[in-house]
Amino acid sequence: MEAPPGGQGSVRFSRKGCLGPASATMAHKTPLGSSASQASCLDLWREKNDQLVRQAKVAQDSGLSLRRQQLAQDTLEGLRELLHSLQGLPAAVSVLPLELTVICNFITLRASLAQGFTEDLAQYIQQGLERVLETQEQLEARLEHGLRGLWESVLHISSLLPELHTALHHLAGLQAAFWLSTHRLGDLTLLLQTLNVSQSRASEDLLLLLKTWRPPAEESDAPLTLQNARGLRDVLLTAFACCQGLQELIAGNLPRALSSLHEAASGLCPRPVLVQVYTALGTCLRKMGSPQRALLYLVAALKEGSTWGPPLLEASRLYQQLGNTAAEIESLELLVEALSVTHIPEAPQLLIEVELLLPRTDPASPLHCGTHSQAKYLLASRCLQTGRAEDAAEHYLDLLALLLDSSEPKFSPPPCPPGPCVPEVFLEAAAALIQAGRAQDALTVCEELLSRTSSLLPKRPRLWEDARRGTKESPHCLPWVSATYLLQGQAWVQLGAQKEAISEFSRCLELLFQATPKDKEQGPASSCEQRCTSDVALQQLRAATLISRGLEWVASGQDTKALQDFLLSVQVCPGNRDASFHLLQTLRRLDRRDEAAALWRRLEAQTELPQENATWSLPLYLETCFGWIRPPDRETLLEEFRTSLLETCDL
Repeated sequence: MEAPPGGQGSVRFSRKGCLGPASATMAHKTPLGSSASQASCLDLWREKNDQLVRQAKVAQDSGLSLRRQQLAQDTLEGLRELLHSLQGLPAAVSVLPLELTVICNFITLRASLAQGFTEDLAQYIQQGLERVLETQEQLEARLEHGLRGLWESVLHISSLLPELHTALHHLAGLQAAFWLSTHRLGDLTLLLQTLNVSQSRASEDLLLLLKTWRPPAEESDAPLTLQNARGLRDVLLTAFACCQGLQELIAGNLPRALSSLHEAASGLCPRPVLVQVYTALGTCLRKMGSPQRALLYLVAALKEGSTWGPPLLEASRLYQQLGNTAAEIESLELLVEALSVTHIPEAPQLLIEVELLLPRTDPASPLHCGTHSQAKYLLASRCLQTGRAEDAAEHYLDLLALLLDSSEPKFSPPPCPPGPCVPEVFLEAAAALIQAGRAQDALTVCEELLSRTSSLLPKRPRLWEDARRGTKESPHCLPWVSATYLLQGQAWVQLGAQKEAISEFSRCLELLFQATPKDKEQGPASSCEQRCTSDVALQQLRAATLISRGLEWVASGQDTKALQDFLLSVQVCPGNRDASFHLLQTLRRLDRRDEAAALWRRLEAQTELPQENATWSLPLYLETCFGWIRPPDRETLLEEFRTSLLETCDL
C-alpha cells in the first residue's frame, strides 16, 4: 500500500516538461515562481493528464484482457507520477483544479481496478483538501475532526475559490462513494447537506439529498476526467436507492422498500444490478399480495441478463405461495441448472460503478440464492415434501455424490429456512428412498452415515459428562445415529423383515434413553445441532420409534407388548396425538373399555385445540417418518368410538 504523495520536495524538470528526472542546474535556470514557468508546466501537466485519460479509455475498449490490464496499470502509474510532480510544488489556486482532477482520476481508476475502496484512498482525498486549505493559510484545520472536519473547512471557504467548485464537487462525489461503500451514512449525510444550498439542506433523507445535489457542469476547456461529478452523483443515487430498498425489504417495511427499489430501477442501473432490483421488486410485491405483478418483474429480471439464480429462486417461492407445485419444482430445477454453470462476469468498467458500492449479499436477502449444492438440496427437500418421492430420491443421491466428492466445496446450510447439517442430508436421503420404495438403497445410505458418525458417540453413559467438556465424542451425534437406526428399522419393515425391524427400533431406543436434557454449558452448537438436540426433537424421536416398534408388535399379534410401547410414547411425548390414537386402538382390541373411554374423552377435548410442538417444526426426515406411522383417518376413528360408546350405553 503506497503512501499518498506530497511533501516530496520540488519538482524535477526535463526537456519534455515538468515530469521526468533532470539535473538540478536546469531547475535553477527556470525559476519556479515565474508565471511563464508555471503556465508552461501547467500546460504540460494538463496535456499529460488528458493523454492518460485517453489511454484509460483505450484500455477500456480493448477486447484483450491482458492488454487491457497492462494499459490500465500503466495509466495508474502515470497518474501517480503526475500527482507526485504536481504536489512537489507549493499549493497554488491556479494549479489546484488540475491537481484535484488528477487525484479524482487516480482514485477512480485505482478503485475500479481493485473493485472497491481501500482505506489508503481516503488519504489521497485528505491530501487534496489540505492542499486547498494551504492556499488560504488555514492549515490549523487539518486534522481536528478528520475528513469530515476538513470537508467543513474547505466547503466553508469554497465561495472564495469559484475556480475550484467543479473539482471540489468531483472530489466530494468520490468521498461520498467511499463513505457509502463503508456504511458511514452519517458523515455522508453531513457532506451532502453542506454541498446542497437548496431548501433540502436541513433534510436527513439521503435519497432526497442525492437527488437535489447539483454538481456544476464541467467547462469545455477543463482537464479530462474518467468520470465527472454528475456521473458519480447518478451512480450514488442508484446504489443508495438499491441498498435502502433491500434493507427495508429485509426489515419488512414493504411500502418504503417498493419506493426505493422503483427509484433504483429508474436510475443509472447496469443490467446485473437491474436483475437484482427487479428480483427484489418481485419479492416485495409477492409479500404485499400482488403475485401477478411480482411475476412480471421476475420475467423482466430473467430477460435482463445471465444472472438467473435470484429470480429463479424467488419464482419458486412465488409459485409455492400460489400452490403451483409443478411450476415451483420447475423453477428449482432451472435454478440448479443455472448454478451448475460457471458464470464469467464481464470486465468491469474503469469507472466507479453501482456494483462497486453495493455490499455483499446478505444471507437473509432475497437475492442470496446460495451454491449449486444448496439449490440441489432445496429441490430434493421440496420434492420430498410435495410427495414426489422418486424425484426426491434421485436428487438426494446426486447431492450425496456432490458432498462426498472431495472437489466439491464444503456444504453449508441453505440461507432460509435454517438448513440441515450433512448428517441430516443423509437421513433425508434415506427417508426419500424408503418413501420411493427403495428400502435396500436406504439401508446402504444409513450404513454410510453410521460409518461416519458412530465412532463419535460416547461408549458408555458416564462419558456423556466428558463429551460435554469438549472431548472428541460429540453428544450432537446421538440424535443422528438414533434416527439412522429408526430409518433402518423402517427400511426393514418395508422389506418385510419384522425381526430385523424390531431389533433396529430397540437399538434406537436404547441409545435415545441414554440422552439427558440439553446442558446449557455444553458449548456453542450449530442451528442444526440445536434443532436436533432440543428436548422437543428428542421427545418426538422417542415417540416415533416407540410407535414404530409398537406397530410391529401389533402386526405380529402381540398387543400387550404394543400397549407398553404406546403407553410409553404418550408419556415421553404427551402432545403427540398419533401415539394417543394408536393407544386408543390397542385398548379397544384388548377390551379395556374404561381406559379407552377416558382416553377418547381427552382426545375429543383436544380436537379443537392447536397441536403443541407440531411436526412441521421438526427435521424433514422425522416429518416423513411420522407420515408412515400416522393412523389413516383419525376423525373416523373417533366417530366410530363415539358410536360404540353410545351403543354400549343403550344396552
